[in-house]
Amino acid sequence: MQTKTKVETRARSRALQALYAWEMRGGPSLEYVSTQVWDDLSVPPEERRLAGVLIREVRDSASAIDEELGEVTRNWRLARLGAIERAVLRLGAAELRIGETPPRVVIKEGVRLAERFGSMASAKFVNGVLDALARRMGRL
Repeated sequence: MQTKTKVETRARSRALQALYAWEMRGGPSLEYVSTQVWDDLSVPPEERRLAGVLIREVRDSASAIDEELGEVTRNWRLARLGAIERAVLRLGAAELRIGETPPRVVIKEGVRLAERFGSMASAKFVNGVLDALARRMGRL
């Protein structure tokens, strides 16, 4: 049996994959794209459930998340960022908004995702932005 932490880490990766695919497709709903991606990858139910919580928060709070990120990314409009960085930041912001995961864990996981799917430069940028966002939200 997988530990809860591993399932949560894998769920974040699944949510990121869905957010990225949604942005690249630019049409169908986020839920529809998420289901398609997770079906294609045969994502287990527990990972889907946890990833779904994050996806729903991004969907429900998209404008607020983008506004909050815009306030802490001085000189960087979200539209100028790469799709991976944008997706990782939205995912991290959503998890910070939910408030069930310690902020340091959210930041660490965001950095890990940026390293895995982006680059070291992406990871450094994500670290700075999520740290600033967590501080602005009073979570750090």
